[in-house]
Amino acid sequence: MQFLSHTDDNRIVTSTSFYQDPQAVSPFRPGALVIATLTNPREKFWGAILHLAGEGLSLRGVDVASFDDLASQIKSGEPFTSGVVFFPMHRVERMELDLPEGNLLSLAQRFAQKTGQDPAPLLVSEFLGSGGGKAGGEK
Repeated sequence: MQFLSHTDDNRIVTSTSFYQDPQAVSPFRPGALVIATLTNPREKFWGAILHLAGEGLSLRGVDVASFDDLASQIKSGEPFTSGVVFFPMHRVERMELDLPEGNLLSLAQRFAQKTGQDPAPLLVSEFLGSGGGKAGGEK
């Protein structure tokens, strides 16, 4: 969006507003690795977003309590088996990106360190293709 302003000598000057049409991509897009905190029952789930909408959240991943078991399975060469789940939005209390905090590794980094594999392609390849999909679930 451009705005026009007039100078003292009536020249028109265009300026680009700080409030331009948004170009940012949502951090909570398909393929993003997240930790979802759920209610009723209270649990935490780690995985990749497959779809996020008003009705709920679809993820492929595991309960955080099972994270180490999954990493051990992958490390020992067993086939990758993580659940594809849908949580109705009324159960989603909080969702955060799986990012490192200070000296603490993210779960994705811990997974890669333990298994030698990047978890993102493992989690999304069957559902979003190799590119992780685009906002809105497009391929």
